[in-house]
Amino acid sequence: MVRVAYNQAPTLGWWWLDGYLDFPSAQAPRAKAVVNDWFDWHRRTQLPDYAALLAAAQVQVMQPATPEQVCRWNDELRARAAVALAEGLQRVGPVLAALTPEQLAHLEKRYRKSNLEFQEAFMQEQPEERQKAALKRTVDRVEMLYGNIDERQRQLLAEGIAASPFDPSQWYGERQVLQRETLQVLRQLSAPAASRSEREAQQARLEALSARLLRSPNAGYRAYQQRLTDYNCTLIARFHNSTTPAQRQAARARLKGWEEDLRALMAQPAGAAQAAERLP
Repeated sequence: MVRVAYNQAPTLGWWWLDGYLDFPSAQAPRAKAVVNDWFDWHRRTQLPDYAALLAAAQVQVMQPATPEQVCRWNDELRARAAVALAEGLQRVGPVLAALTPEQLAHLEKRYRKSNLEFQEAFMQEQPEERQKAALKRTVDRVEMLYGNIDERQRQLLAEGIAASPFDPSQWYGERQVLQRETLQVLRQLSAPAASRSEREAQQARLEALSARLLRSPNAGYRAYQQRLTDYNCTLIARFHNSTTPAQRQAARARLKGWEEDLRALMAQPAGAAQAAERLP
């Protein structure tokens, strides 16, 4: 499934981007090429590192865990996400600079729709409904790695979620601020950049946006994120230490399968450009 999903990702990525930016036919070929070029870069340069990370995880998943170890893994994943995001924004810069006012209005409308979806998923009116939804998401994620969990482990997660500092209203507020700032940057990028200094200024705006997506300038929100991260690292370590030898073996097998999938993908020739030509 990993191999199939990754090979389809350029098409899905294009559909996602087009859903937010509504590319006219004149812009579509260039935007499709950017998406496919990014996936070619990602397959060539990033998958080997991901495979090595999964190989290391297979060793560690068999051992007890500490919150510090879990947080180090979180840092490793964030660092890789930062690299992928920065590369993507750099490549998509010329496409973003060509966006029209109508496309930006479409993006703003799409943001409003996604915010309603966020509220439905994370901001249920009753606290018990919110915790029930959070527990379901968490159980689905841990069972994807460890296999079925027992009632004792489910209770551990339920109690952990009930005591969590997670506050979707803070996340939602930061999300809205980020959307407004993104729109502001995109409007600035749409201004003509004829000179070298203007092009450099546009690139600097994209780099600043990349950094902004990964780190909020709001000190209060960063403090909240750190509290939540520290808490989640402790909860994940507690859950991992509750797992049985059979569950850890299942996790190792799943990690091994993902590693093999990535190595198989690395061996495949890049076919994203051909896939793009078949898109409508």
